[in-house]
Amino acid sequence: MAFPASAVGARRAASFPSHIVVTAAAVAIALVILVAAQQSQPRLALYWVLGLGVGLVLQRGRLCFAGAFRDLFLMRNGGMLRAILVGLAMAAPVFALIEARAVPEPGFGALASGAHVVPLGLNLPVGGVLFGIGMVVAGGCVSGTLYRIGEGYLASWASLFGILVGLSAAAHTWNAWYTFTIQSAPLGWLPTSVGYGGAVVLTWLALAAAYVGTFWWESRGASGPGFTVPSNRKTVGDPVTLGDHLRAVYRNVLGKGWPPLAAVTALVLLNIAAFLVDTPLGVTGELAAWADRAAGLVGLAAGPLLGVDTLAGCSLAVGANGVINPTTLLDAGLVFGALIAALAAREFKVRVARQRRRYVQSFAGGALMGYGAGIGIGCTIGAFFSAIPSLGLSGWIFGLALLLGAAVGTQVIRRIA
Repeated sequence: MAFPASAVGARRAASFPSHIVVTAAAVAIALVILVAAQQSQPRLALYWVLGLGVGLVLQRGRLCFAGAFRDLFLMRNGGMLRAILVGLAMAAPVFALIEARAVPEPGFGALASGAHVVPLGLNLPVGGVLFGIGMVVAGGCVSGTLYRIGEGYLASWASLFGILVGLSAAAHTWNAWYTFTIQSAPLGWLPTSVGYGGAVVLTWLALAAAYVGTFWWESRGASGPGFTVPSNRKTVGDPVTLGDHLRAVYRNVLGKGWPPLAAVTALVLLNIAAFLVDTPLGVTGELAAWADRAAGLVGLAAGPLLGVDTLAGCSLAVGANGVINPTTLLDAGLVFGALIAALAAREFKVRVARQRRRYVQSFAGGALMGYGAGIGIGCTIGAFFSAIPSLGLSGWIFGLALLLGAAVGTQVIRRIA
């Protein structure tokens, strides 16, 4: 039976996937912001693009550092953590080349500008442990919280509010921490002692030991299930037409989850790009500035902070140069990039926690994360993922403290579950 042309057209229009329309609208908004940022300041546009890329990578790879550390203890599954360790090994020599261009002779004591290397004070292990506990209790690290907001998780808003409160509290205690331990602590930048080549080799050896250590830990008990992402796509034949090729690319990039190593590799490339432009990735510095602005509205601004202008990484002073700045666009782009990725993969959904206590738990975990990130000068991305390839010892201290904190946090959630 033949259908009128108008009826056929209506049926085709009705069958056109609505998620594509919504995704296209979100992409259009992202492009409008890109053009506006480019006209205002090209650097703003670049950080907006970086943020979109980070959000897409985190969402597609389900890449959350909290899960990587938590799963090692909760399920004895180190798959995600091993992928992160490989990514750090890939980034180290490239970071060394970037640093070597800035400081050809590191033995004189100068530090490459932008490198996430901070003094080895007591604030690092304390901040790392608190952050590790908080990220497990909250169910995600700071970057994980931001990308889950883009996916529609309402509990992640509670985590973000807790992070801002914790960062504000850290700002109010910063001067005490700085006077007590940070001001007099050694820097611990490896190239100063062993050169760039030696620093990369030592970093590789330490990463290899950590890699093997995850297998040893798994061997002490039954390992958890492998990292898998549910997929409802159907098996199709080999692409034949241009449309088939494009649909296959769409399915591989946006229609299904990325393997952990692929996601980590993409994040490493974005981190390298960020370092080539200015400084490696970090997301908490701008959140700290927003927390202090909000506190200032009720007369609770922290006031001048000692020494923050001399520190690299996600210090509490980053982002203080105006409301709209590159790090603002980076963080906002992360959320919006995750939103676009979730819409394209039909994974966006407003998710309401089944139990109200989940919001309290998320807030409490976020507050611990915020305070830990504030005094530890960064989160899992800034103080760990960007610090270790920067060839500083601070990343290792913070990372080991994260591990300890994640172990404690796992015991906490087992008791409150």
